[in-house]
Amino acid sequence: MSAKMIAKLTAKMIATLNATQLSTMLLALMLLGGGGLVQALAASNGPGKSASAATPGGTRKEVLKDPSLNNMDAAEVTIPAKWHFQGKLLPGGSCDTMPYVVFRTSSPDGLSFVERLPALNWRWGTGPMAAKNTDDCLPLQKAMSGQEFLKYLATILKVEYVADVPVPADINAEVKKQAQSYDATYSMMSSKNYSERAAAIIRYKNGTFVMKGLLSTQLDCHELDWNGAKSTFPGRPGTAPSVTHKCTAGVRYLAAPEAQYEAVKKMWDVKGMGGKWLDAWTQALQQRQKEQGDAMLAQQRQMIGQQNKMLAQQAQQQNAQMQARHQQFEQGQAMRQHMHEEFMSTMQRGTNMSMNRTQQNMNARSTATSDWVDYALDRQTVKDPNTGQVSKVSSSYSNTWIDSTGKVSYQTKDVNANPNGVLPGNWTRQATVHGDGTQ
Repeated sequence: MSAKMIAKLTAKMIATLNATQLSTMLLALMLLGGGGLVQALAASNGPGKSASAATPGGTRKEVLKDPSLNNMDAAEVTIPAKWHFQGKLLPGGSCDTMPYVVFRTSSPDGLSFVERLPALNWRWGTGPMAAKNTDDCLPLQKAMSGQEFLKYLATILKVEYVADVPVPADINAEVKKQAQSYDATYSMMSSKNYSERAAAIIRYKNGTFVMKGLLSTQLDCHELDWNGAKSTFPGRPGTAPSVTHKCTAGVRYLAAPEAQYEAVKKMWDVKGMGGKWLDAWTQALQQRQKEQGDAMLAQQRQMIGQQNKMLAQQAQQQNAQMQARHQQFEQGQAMRQHMHEEFMSTMQRGTNMSMNRTQQNMNARSTATSDWVDYALDRQTVKDPNTGQVSKVSSSYSNTWIDSTGKVSYQTKDVNANPNGVLPGNWTRQATVHGDGTQ
């Protein structure tokens, strides 16, 4: 292994450990379900009653378990007692390794709902430590305010962005204060953290129903400034400076028929409604990550110690190679100039192709968010060909019928089954569509 590869691996190892530790700290900062903004806005108007006392019909708690920690209770979600619930704790991806919760809870008639969307992350940066966005990252390369992000999300969800919802200054001040405390904790890493809560009113149509909704988010971004390191051994290269950025948005989506919106929102305004991480699980997760980090560092130190013995011999060989490469550089300079001129002549065509691919990727992602939730919860979306109403039903059946009220469904695996004439009412076979209602 070359000295350059050792330096690169070492820097990457440190980056992975530090980023993981920081993500664990931010996990405690970011409340489950989009920052709990509904309760936060209600709390700013004065003290409230407990969820069970203030919610008509009472509440119940749903517990989500972590299979990777011996099925340990990881999070609990407080919902109205008569509402339906589906939820899972899912492992993090390559864009953010922290686990996250996806859940959907819906009213008895199935028209009103509250969803916790999958974790939405993106990253960018400069220098050798900057990681590229992967398929599970959003295609963003810049910092955004909470309100800007919600406008971006509204375009993905294909809903009308109606208006900003002001967030009380004291609430955002507290969130930003917590983020700044992490700057002090990770001062040796030149860390800059930013957190903000934001909310917006949206509107769309579900068949004959005009739906009104509230998108709320807590946006957490952190920047790491890597100063790089000079070479401390002949033949061993240093590391160039880097600046890395990563943002994570926790989003909760509340929607109801417009006439019922205020009643549903009031129900979820109550203190204690929604989700929260359990302290015992958070501590167990941090302990596991510490043990994994310690093992990785020990392995890395051992590898570096072994490789350092070879560096002295490699240094002499590399000096000779540098002389040869300098001669090759001079010989190839004319060729590189020619290649540069060719590159400039085709750069515009490449830019146009890139813009077309970006648009195609955005169109594909426009249906992805709702499909992620459906897939995670073993659900499917169906659409009434007559009214345009979409409904969330079990994915275990291949045929779905819904009666003329739009509230009662009949599912079967028998393609020839027809409830008309057998069950009361008029029934219409539903078409299977994407989670956002598109074909």
